[in-house]
Amino acid sequence: MIPSTSPGEGDAQSQAVSAPSEERDRAGGVTARAIVIAFVLLALLLPVSFLVSIAWFEQSFVSGVPAVAQMDVLFLLAALMGLPAFRKCGLTRRELLVIYSVLLVCAPVVCTGILFILIPKIVTYFYLARANPAWETTFLHFVPRWYAPTEINAVETFFVGNARVPWSLWWTPLAAWLSFLAALFLGATCLLSILKRQWVTNERLSFPTAQIPLEMIRDDRGVGRLSLAPAFWLGLGLSFALSFMSSLSLRVPSVPAIPLNGVTIIPWQKVGPLAGLGAFDLLLAPWMIALAYIVPKELSFSCWFFWLVRLALHVIAIAAGASPQRPEEWWDSSFPAPYYQGTGAVLALGVWVLWLARRHLATLLRALFRPASDRLDRDAPLGYRWAVIGLCLCLAWMVAFCLLSGCRLVFALLLVGLILGYYVMWARLRAETGLGFLAFPMEVFGVVLTPFGSALWRPSEIVTLFSTRWTCESGEGNSLDTTTANLVETFKIADAANINVRRLTLVIIAGFVFAVAFGTYIVLTGTYHFGYFGTKAGGNWDYPSLQTRWDPVAIFESIANPAKPNAGSIIAIVVGAAVTILIGVLRLRFYWWPLHPIGYLAANCWGWNLYCVPFFLGWLSKVLVIRYGGLRLYRITVPVAIGLIVGSMLNDGLWSVLALLFRGRI
Repeated sequence: MIPSTSPGEGDAQSQAVSAPSEERDRAGGVTARAIVIAFVLLALLLPVSFLVSIAWFEQSFVSGVPAVAQMDVLFLLAALMGLPAFRKCGLTRRELLVIYSVLLVCAPVVCTGILFILIPKIVTYFYLARANPAWETTFLHFVPRWYAPTEINAVETFFVGNARVPWSLWWTPLAAWLSFLAALFLGATCLLSILKRQWVTNERLSFPTAQIPLEMIRDDRGVGRLSLAPAFWLGLGLSFALSFMSSLSLRVPSVPAIPLNGVTIIPWQKVGPLAGLGAFDLLLAPWMIALAYIVPKELSFSCWFFWLVRLALHVIAIAAGASPQRPEEWWDSSFPAPYYQGTGAVLALGVWVLWLARRHLATLLRALFRPASDRLDRDAPLGYRWAVIGLCLCLAWMVAFCLLSGCRLVFALLLVGLILGYYVMWARLRAETGLGFLAFPMEVFGVVLTPFGSALWRPSEIVTLFSTRWTCESGEGNSLDTTTANLVETFKIADAANINVRRLTLVIIAGFVFAVAFGTYIVLTGTYHFGYFGTKAGGNWDYPSLQTRWDPVAIFESIANPAKPNAGSIIAIVVGAAVTILIGVLRLRFYWWPLHPIGYLAANCWGWNLYCVPFFLGWLSKVLVIRYGGLRLYRITVPVAIGLIVGSMLNDGLWSVLALLFRGRI
């Protein structure tokens, strides 16, 4: 038999074929084509997000937890890889996850809670001041002129529209605020890079939402494709069908309604102690029930259990003489002051997280001064030395920004520390429980202003406090904390899929810079075209426009009528912190202790009146499955839960695309 190739030729061909595969292995999935595709998709998602989420529809598209657009893009890319045309040049599983990771962190920049609230916030002061002359002498002269354009035509056309962007008036404000935004993101990135090993390797946190893309994408002979598990497709089909019918019934009244998005079963009793129970709202969102099914059952149990405790405290307070009000609207500092208790829980959990990481941090500090520290941070997203240097530089600039705004050093340190603390805590919340959609119990301005009293702070400090409110606007997966929490999730994805996490982190940072630059251009040109009040998000009296218009009023009231320290809020914060630490200590000391401190925090966050029922149903389903089928049946049914989440995201993505095609008229 005559060989078809000369000696050595076959080896050369096999080496040529395996070369791209070896190159991808060395890159750990972070290949040139994956980076290019990620940036191209990012450039497409940013303007689409502005039109869908801001201009026409006001629906979370690239933000939120789980993220709709990113999940749908990953699903479609994996589906394409199953077509014959993509078999030879198909993307690997790791490359698909790299693309998803870049979009997950960078795309939310253009949403109602980041750039679309950062840019309009300061301009609103000068626009609304025309109808409020007292503002001029009370606080406008404390607003630095480099905060925003003050020229009348530039301010007017920003809100009215049909104009071009006066770029010459915007360069200085953009340079100031975008540098603060970048320092905040990079500082949080450095800090979370330091904590990555502790959370991923040492504590082995569950990262529930990271399991969705990992379970959805499989490796089929070097190509990433969708899961073949029948249970996954069963959950996906069921969730998509129910969610689609529910969404359709909202737009076509003749279609029978399916109460997935919430329906009031028992109305609120406005008088008597039972007013503390509020209304009973039935929310049957498949993705939320599925998420509660995935998270540890002691956590889902704690969430609804502590909500019942909170309702009992409200009933007792009203019976003791407090004014009847809905539990979700109990914002004041009178007993039980739920949101101040939640604030105490956030602060205590932040300290608790650092305490759990004390050995890791001590090892890191010792290694910083040793030549062999590279071995310690080999799997870190950023080298520890660079992370510490970067964190210090970012902190220095954010503090300097506050000082240039007229703040004292103690105020600047308090403000920057609280913001970063919230970011780390919500990243931890995402890593351990997946509850990144929770609203903050009390925003940073409330932590600084109410307990200490506005009389303690200078007018320029109050202006700075509200002007930086966009950093922690509300949580709910729609503010900048979402990007940093998403970043921690990409660390877990990289660890589970054997992706080069350091390369991935550098690409994500580059993508974030690109998203901020391009997103700023989109938001400014789009707002000057439509007008702030001409957009769906800006024209409605809802987040973020409601808070943007309320902030200057709050600044005026805080300066004109300075308040003294509030003892009730301080007591509630201390109580919340003490209860959280007690639950945490009992959880560490007794293995059988059923309550989780994060459940106490969740129950004292805004919106849990809606989330309580889905988490109860998810917990109950998990308990029954494990009780009668054991862990084996639970593992079999987890793909069903993953499918339920993906199906809901596909439905939301479908309606977002329809909103784009029909200019929001659906």
